[in-house]
Formats: sequence, structure tokens, C-alpha cells
Amino acid sequence: MFDRITSDPAILGGKPIIRGTRISVELILEWIASGASRDDILRRHPHLAAADVEQALGYAAAAMRNEVLLTTPVAE
Repeated sequence: MFDRITSDPAILGGKPIIRGTRISVELILEWIASGASRDDILRRHPHLAAADVEQALGYAAAAMRNEVLLTTPVAE
């Protein structure tokens, strides 16, 4: 499903990255959140493929679907 995403404890502390790079899923999300488009990212990092960016977004979405959010009441 996410054949372009890998994780290795020896690389970036085990964060999910694009296979064969040190570019994390987190970094791609940060670029997009700051206004970069997929084409902007690919121009700046020509060693990436469009499918890398798309899988990073899909991986993040899947991770969020499985996320358990804990809420703590705020003390008054």
C-alpha cells in the first residue's frame, strides 16, 4: 500500500521517510502546510516523484485515521 514509505530507527530516529531519501513524511506535510504545491516540491527536489508526495499524504491520512486522541479536562 505504501511501498514508497519506510521507517528505519537509524534514519531520522525512525520517522517515516520516502524510501531512499532522508525526506520525512512530516517534512512534506510541513511544506504543504506552508503553501507549497506538489509541483513546487518536485521542482525543488527532482529526485522525488509525484507518487512519493502522494504516498506521503496518504500515509499521513491513514495514520490520523488510526490516531487515538486523549483529552484532558482543563483545571479551573
